[in-house]
Amino acid sequence: MPNESWSLTPRQIVSELDKYIVGQDDAKRAVSVALRNRWRRKQVPETLQDEIMPKNIIMIGPTGVGKTEIARRLARLAGAPFMKVEASKFTEVGYVGRDVESMVRDLVELSMKMVEEEEREQVMPRARESAEERLLDILVPPPQSQSAMSLAGPPGWGAQTTSTEEAPSAESEDKDRQQENYQETRESFRKMLRQGKLEERFVDVEVTARDSGVMQIFSGSGLEEMAVNLQDALGGMMGKKTKKRKMRVQEAREVLEAEEAEKLVDHEKVVQDALYRAQDSGIVFIDEIDKVAGRQQGQGPDVSREGVQRDILPIVEGTTVATKYGMVRTDHMLFIASGAFHMTKPSDLIPELQGRFPIRVELSSLTKEDFVRILTEPENALVVQYRALLETEGVKLEFDDDSLDTIADIAGRINESAENIGARRLHTVMEKLLDEISFQAPEMAGAKVLIDSKYVKERLEALAGDEDLSRYIL
Repeated sequence: MPNESWSLTPRQIVSELDKYIVGQDDAKRAVSVALRNRWRRKQVPETLQDEIMPKNIIMIGPTGVGKTEIARRLARLAGAPFMKVEASKFTEVGYVGRDVESMVRDLVELSMKMVEEEEREQVMPRARESAEERLLDILVPPPQSQSAMSLAGPPGWGAQTTSTEEAPSAESEDKDRQQENYQETRESFRKMLRQGKLEERFVDVEVTARDSGVMQIFSGSGLEEMAVNLQDALGGMMGKKTKKRKMRVQEAREVLEAEEAEKLVDHEKVVQDALYRAQDSGIVFIDEIDKVAGRQQGQGPDVSREGVQRDILPIVEGTTVATKYGMVRTDHMLFIASGAFHMTKPSDLIPELQGRFPIRVELSSLTKEDFVRILTEPENALVVQYRALLETEGVKLEFDDDSLDTIADIAGRINESAENIGARRLHTVMEKLLDEISFQAPEMAGAKVLIDSKYVKERLEALAGDEDLSRYIL
């Protein structure tokens, strides 16, 4: 269901995206308006809501400039199911490859997992209580049922009987005393359990066995949904089996909590919410759309390009797709397509598909200044990541300003001389730069390492200057 992020203004959405993505203001504005429009649609009269369709977006720009990251962060911000697919993985019906409808089925699966996880979190407090009681039943088994003993009768029963009234009374007192002792012991164990004193004790736990199945079903093009349904049906026919496993209390608690949470989750409600969320707030990111651009020539390996576009068209236009959980409409899903468009241009797409992506934004190539900002500004900046990684070994890593300028300069030069892979080049450069330190870190506990411009040049300048080496190593 819609979360608080739906009510963010476009300016607030851009501000959130700025925490992780440097530059690309036009693309951020476009996606922020698209997300805000979902909130606006919910405010209009219901009779008009179905008529308002999302304005799909095409992002045009080279690899590594942030196209996928913008879409992924937007989906996370909205709490929406997000599916990334490559257009080049799909082929026209009748050819070997994936069916285009599989992107919708995959989105529904992701939506199911999201909603199930949220439902489990809600029922987890009750699941923990139930799991604790089951764990105590294992640690302190209930006393043997007196009724079962009375059915068997005492030794020599039947040879003679007594009619004294004291026997039932004594038996009842003994039963009460036994129950009282049992409760005291149980509470004592509960206290130790909560204090963590029994974590390493081994217990035998009855768990649901995961049947790997004698028959494994592999699906091919167009058979994915049928294979999933058949496998589920066979699993249902087999029934659930249980088996005993010996494990530590710490592990047993997690297993029992998961089982109890599974029992408490309302699966019908999960399915309804998941389908609603996929239909109403799902985001599908179609990468490499430029790879299927171009008009069909009627022969050669690209014969199915236009066919793929025509298969994608009804999904983007709005259609109903059959999934294992029910029928799903794609009318109000947001589709974001992207591509470098080096060899083709958006106008090479078939006109019908072009019309379904009314918003086009161009993302710019990254400059040296952008690289410096990428290294330091985002909350998940590479410098922050490497510092955190080496701190786990007790090594304190520091970068001065000149070193960051030099790293950015080298990364920019390699992108110009070799293949331009955008910000991804920083990952290769940083990994090569810190390779020696990362290897020796376990023996450097307590050390403080300063990365300056001189160190960067010593490690990278020779590689960056040799065009052949930079192609293979950086």
